[in-house]
Amino acid sequence: MRYLHTMLRVRDLDAALDFFVTKLGLVETRRKDSEGGRFTLVFLSTGADGDEATIELTYNWDQEEPYPTGRFFGHLAYAVDDIYATCERLMAQGVTIHRPPRDGYMAFVKSPDGHSVELLQAGGPLPTQEPWASMPNEGTW
Repeated sequence: MRYLHTMLRVRDLDAALDFFVTKLGLVETRRKDSEGGRFTLVFLSTGADGDEATIELTYNWDQEEPYPTGRFFGHLAYAVDDIYATCERLMAQGVTIHRPPRDGYMAFVKSPDGHSVELLQAGGPLPTQEPWASMPNEGTW
């Protein structure tokens, strides 16, 4: 058995791609438009050698209402080289850090559709530092 992908439904494909590609740094690996089915599938990966895991963004062209969100989905998780620099870069791009990396190890952000994304410090926690150590949670994650 081999892990293939996680599918996320998105209501605004451009906003989702801005978050996952422009801000988070994932790479679009393939795309499929279905005129008959009225949907677009976009597959994203980290682009790292040997990392075949992908997420599939499913954009249904006629979806007007937001998809219901719920904690039942869980989250996507990515290892990052520097949790503090990553969170600082995301904040500078307008992304809310819902769970700051107070422990130097873990943070949570959300996509425009409310999908939780966990960021974990590769290789173990960094020494705690401000402003992260005293920054409170914001909303749910």
